[in-house]
Amino acid sequence: MPRFFIDAPLHAGALLDLPDTVVRHIQVLRLKTGDTLTLFNGTGGEYPAVLTTLEKRHATAQLGEHDRREAEPPYRITLAQGIAGGDKMDWLIEKAIELGVTEIQPLATERSVIRLEGERAAKRVAHWQALVQAACEQCGRNRVPEVLPIRPITAWLGDRDVIKSDGWRVLLSPRADSGFDSLPLDAPSAPGILLFGPEGGLAPQEEALARQAGFSAIRLGERILRTETAGMAVLAALAARWGGW
Repeated sequence: MPRFFIDAPLHAGALLDLPDTVVRHIQVLRLKTGDTLTLFNGTGGEYPAVLTTLEKRHATAQLGEHDRREAEPPYRITLAQGIAGGDKMDWLIEKAIELGVTEIQPLATERSVIRLEGERAAKRVAHWQALVQAACEQCGRNRVPEVLPIRPITAWLGDRDVIKSDGWRVLLSPRADSGFDSLPLDAPSAPGILLFGPEGGLAPQEEALARQAGFSAIRLGERILRTETAGMAVLAALAARWGGW
């Protein structure tokens, strides 16, 4: 059943005018009046709906009863990712959402290929947030993670309102002595942060700052993984270990 994110309040029984972006998607899917779909707004649960009107630039849907179904893992993870170049960042954000992250923090690092500031940075974050919404539509999540504004990694690591003492923090590093098996067998109740560098990894001084901020470094093995592979490997392994599937 097609699923669509609606950035508006939803209520059982409401007759809803669908946004232009959703109307265009419905037309691409060749849906017809009377077809069923699912709508959600990111606050939890979803609504079955029936397409009641479909015109070239306008469509309406009748909402059914609220369904409290959720697809969230039993743990909370912020993916802190050094900005990767090309389409890699888009790809890893999309896959991270499918694998259950609850928040994404893009980081400007010394080895980041792309430099984003001001209006360019704001546009790129908005683009990533749209990818998050689309990924939630596709994978069945009813909670929409937030893509936070881009921050320099040094400023972010020094922000004690972000790097809180009650959470767990893990850094992936080929220089680490501990492996994946050093992580707890059961999902922690406190939220956590997974920190990954861009292509080439974090610079030594950035890794040192992360360790000073309380990050524990782990490595996955003898092979060096690309940045777009490393994060997904860890997230998938944690989902298998902590019941995130």
